[in-house]
Amino acid sequence: MNFTFIFGILGGFLLLIYGMSISGSLTNIVFDQLLNFVDASSVLIVVGGTLATVVAGNPARMVAKFPSHLGIIFNQKKFNTRAVIDEVVEFAQIARKSGLLALEERANQLSDPFFKKAIMLIVDGNDGDKVRDMLTSDIEQLSTRHDDVASMYEKASSAAPAFGMVGTLIGLINMLVNMDPEGGSSTIGQDMGVALITTFYGVILANLVFNPIANNLRTRDEEECLCRQLVVEGVMAIQSGENPKFIREKLEGYLESNASGGNSKRGGRRRGGDAEE
Repeated sequence: MNFTFIFGILGGFLLLIYGMSISGSLTNIVFDQLLNFVDASSVLIVVGGTLATVVAGNPARMVAKFPSHLGIIFNQKKFNTRAVIDEVVEFAQIARKSGLLALEERANQLSDPFFKKAIMLIVDGNDGDKVRDMLTSDIEQLSTRHDDVASMYEKASSAAPAFGMVGTLIGLINMLVNMDPEGGSSTIGQDMGVALITTFYGVILANLVFNPIANNLRTRDEEECLCRQLVVEGVMAIQSGENPKFIREKLEGYLESNASGGNSKRGGRRRGGDAEE
C-alpha cells in the first residue's frame, strides 16, 4: 500500500478543509463556511471540462484503464533492486558451475517474464549484442507506454486550471449582465465569489489530484526500468562468463551510481553496452 500517496492526498484535503473553516483565529472553526466553497455549476464546468479534454485527447483503451492506474498507485508493488541483484548472482553461480544450459530449469521458476526472457535468450546461445538490443528495446517500449499514461494525467493537470478560468469568466459575465446599471447590485460580492470558485476547483484538482498521480506513475516507471536494466547488465555479464562476485559488485556500483544521479534514466540504460535507442 502506498501510504505516502494516501497520507499526502488526505492530509492536503484535511488541511484545506481546516483552512477554509477558520474564522478569525486558528481555534475558531466554523464549518458553515465550507458552504461558501460549494457550487454545483463550478464542479460541472471544471470536472466535466477536464474529463472531456482527457477523453478527447487520449485513446479509449488508455482512459478505460483509469481504475487500474489508481490500483498501481494505491497497491504499490515493490521493485526490490537488491533482490534482483541476488537473483542475478544466483544465476551467475549456476552458470559458472554447470554452464548456461543449466539456467533453463531455474529460469522456468521466475515470476518476472522479462527476467525469464533474458535468461532464455542467453541459454539459446544468441549473440550478446542481439540480446542486449532486444532487451533494451523492451525497456524502451515499456517506458514509452508508461510515459503516455503519465502524460495523460499531466495534460489533465493543465486543463483543470484552464477550465477554472473558463468558469470564472462565465461567472463574471453573468454578474455583469445581471447588474442593475442604475442602482448597482447588492449581490456583487456573492456573484464574484462564485466566479472565483471555479478557479479554486481547477487549481485543487490539478495540484492535489492529477499531478500527484502523474508523479507517482513516473516514479514507478523509473523503479521498474531500473530493475530491468539491472537484469540486462547482469545477464550480459553472465553470458560473458564473469565471476559472480564481480557481477554483484558491478550491479551494486550501477545501482549506487543511479541513486546518486550519475546517470539519467536513458543514459543509465546505455551504460556498459552503449546500446542505441
